[in-house]
Amino acid sequence: MLRRRVVHKDMADVNVYTAKRLKDMADSLEGLAKTFTKTRNEQGLTKEDAVAALEAAASMVCGSCENCGLVEEKYYIYYLLRTFEKKGHIDFEDMPRRFLETCKRRTDYLGQLNRNLGRATMNLSWKNRFLESRDAVMVQFQEMAGILEEFSGQMEQAKNVTQSFEPALQSVLRKRRIAVENVLVLQYEERQREVFLTMRTTNGRCMTARDAATLVGQAMGGAWSPARDGKTILTRNPASFRFIEDGKYRMLFGISRVPKEGEEISGDSYTFRSGIPGQAVLSLSDGMGSGPAANEDSEKVIELAEQLLETGFSARAALKLVNTVLLLTGGPERPATLDVCLVDLYTGVMEAMKLGAPASFVMDSEEVCVMESGVVPAGILNPVEPVLLSRKLWDGDKIVMVSDGILDAMPGEEKEKSFCDFLAGLPAAGPQETAEMILAFVLSFEGEPKDDMTVLVGGIYGR
Repeated sequence: MLRRRVVHKDMADVNVYTAKRLKDMADSLEGLAKTFTKTRNEQGLTKEDAVAALEAAASMVCGSCENCGLVEEKYYIYYLLRTFEKKGHIDFEDMPRRFLETCKRRTDYLGQLNRNLGRATMNLSWKNRFLESRDAVMVQFQEMAGILEEFSGQMEQAKNVTQSFEPALQSVLRKRRIAVENVLVLQYEERQREVFLTMRTTNGRCMTARDAATLVGQAMGGAWSPARDGKTILTRNPASFRFIEDGKYRMLFGISRVPKEGEEISGDSYTFRSGIPGQAVLSLSDGMGSGPAANEDSEKVIELAEQLLETGFSARAALKLVNTVLLLTGGPERPATLDVCLVDLYTGVMEAMKLGAPASFVMDSEEVCVMESGVVPAGILNPVEPVLLSRKLWDGDKIVMVSDGILDAMPGEEKEKSFCDFLAGLPAAGPQETAEMILAFVLSFEGEPKDDMTVLVGGIYGR
């Protein structure tokens, strides 16, 4: 026992050391982001661009001729820029009368001038795109710094409570012929606990990690689950396992959807899961348009967000990183909205993050509340700040997330109010039944859906 206690102390020291190293990395990334000087995009061609285009045209067409003198006419230069930006080209009627009367090669000159201005416009577009990409990388560095700093704080605040629970763990596991070689029990600020066990069976049999989690619950109290990224089978060979305490709440889900009339595939994508330690996530993305192309875009957004959330990114950081990734891909401009609800199963607090998504709704025992939406879809503007909404949920409350096809089909001008009134009159039901009732009601107005329609419902319940 004495030897194990020394090991625990060393592990705690390593924990603090790791937190310090992560903090140093966060500071380095933050400093790296600050080395980028944020430059505003140029909105249009400048006087220097016009002068360069005129001089290049004169050099290639006029040779030593000095009759036009267009470069000296400052007023005409500004007129030239505004005309080209408006029409995309310069015509003969846009040129000064003296030029038309004296220039013998005016057709060649005008053609070369249009080519030069077009080339300058293209260069400006590429320069602005480069600046947008650079700003996106800078934002990504800043977000990564924030994530590392947040994780560093969590590790530093983790309390080693191994000595309080090790005897009970050893006793319960020993009775099931399991030998424990190392134990580490951490308790975090939100009172959540994690157990790390290095163990093996002594009777030659195997045991699932889920059954082992039940034994951990018997020793420590509460409900426990094995980590999703860990081993699933306990054998006679020593292996390390991680167990996570379940929250005081559980989440049930319901989904009902229909594609736009004439389409076989919906352009909406969704996900719901409670496998993230201590959290449940609901997410919904609406691709631009409908059909396979919109579905591909929305699926990409959902998969990126889900992967980041499972890795441990906060919802805000995940949404901002998804936006910057979509900006950097430089693909077709078919943006997709993103709506994410993250529920803490220990406290019941919900965080909703939106990028261009329509309103969501919370149904409690007394009223229906509206959570307002954002303004731009993912991948359109950079930097973009997700709309953050937060609310405490109680036993029996429901979250209703919808794509814009649902709200657009509601009667009247105040779509959200009409939808709230309908939700308030629904009978008590589970999440799946609620989702089906909502879609059936909306389709009663539309007949055939004029847009993709998706209803995602999550209900929170005490364990």
